[in-house]
Amino acid sequence: MADEHHALTRAFSGLGGLGVDEPMLVSMVAKWRKQPEKRSEFRRNFPGFFTKNGSIEKCEDEFVRRLKTEFSRFKNTMVLWAMHPWERDARWAHHVLHKSHPFTIILEVACTRSSEDLLGARKAYQTLFHHSLEEDVAYHVKENYSKLLVGLVSAYRYEGPIVNEEIAKAEAKVLGEAIKSAGSGKLVENDEVIRILSTRSKLHLRATFKYYKGIYGKSIEEDLGNELCLLETAKCLDSPPKYFSQVIDEAFNVRAEKATKLALTRVIVSRADADMDEIKEVYEKQYGAKLEDMIAKNTHGYYKDALLSLLGQ
Repeated sequence: MADEHHALTRAFSGLGGLGVDEPMLVSMVAKWRKQPEKRSEFRRNFPGFFTKNGSIEKCEDEFVRRLKTEFSRFKNTMVLWAMHPWERDARWAHHVLHKSHPFTIILEVACTRSSEDLLGARKAYQTLFHHSLEEDVAYHVKENYSKLLVGLVSAYRYEGPIVNEEIAKAEAKVLGEAIKSAGSGKLVENDEVIRILSTRSKLHLRATFKYYKGIYGKSIEEDLGNELCLLETAKCLDSPPKYFSQVIDEAFNVRAEKATKLALTRVIVSRADADMDEIKEVYEKQYGAKLEDMIAKNTHGYYKDALLSLLGQ
């Protein structure tokens, strides 16, 4: 393992100034796929790139700036892959709040991570930026979904297997009544809607959404309509693989905005150790094509190789 760490360090360091060793980086992505403990040890043993900072090994900004002259999308992919997942999520959230990135990135972090990982991201955010994530969301988000986002990023959900079916059914009716009686733009401010979506376990919410469809004849996603923040929240909580498949497919659109295209790297890197196999399966079912084939068709060079390696190819 020491030889692997040395090889990866040399690859990132530019082989003594001769340039970044892209083939070596791609080979290590493939070799260390689904082995986060090896990346953790690599971070601890690469002080030029990472420094101990609270509960994580922080990626040094100066090193990242120097790498920008070497490679672009591939560099972003490799740096994000090497970074501690909590720091990665904290930096993404900070970009949303300070650089006008899509708010859906915060929803992804809040709704698709485990309770422990979301707590870790909050700790990393506070260590890196000297504010809590909650206070920055409350201060910077001026839209009417601010209260919902604060509730979602503050959550520490129960993750056990027990679901109270009666409560799930009752809360499906609460959501239905709120949707039926909501005025223009007010549903996202409804205290009961926020309470249910930001506190209940994901299994409980899936049961609630199932009862909702049984009671009202349509899925809650259909009834949320133009309530974009609530709609994306429901999608993230109900089925992350389905949600991420849609995000990936939108990134392949040649007319998509830059932020939409950047989501391809974000999703592939962040889900490689989590549910990538399910995402690939759902993607093929939804869009009639293998995700590997679409990436090979729509990306190029070492960036393509890195993404395919993260997919297990």
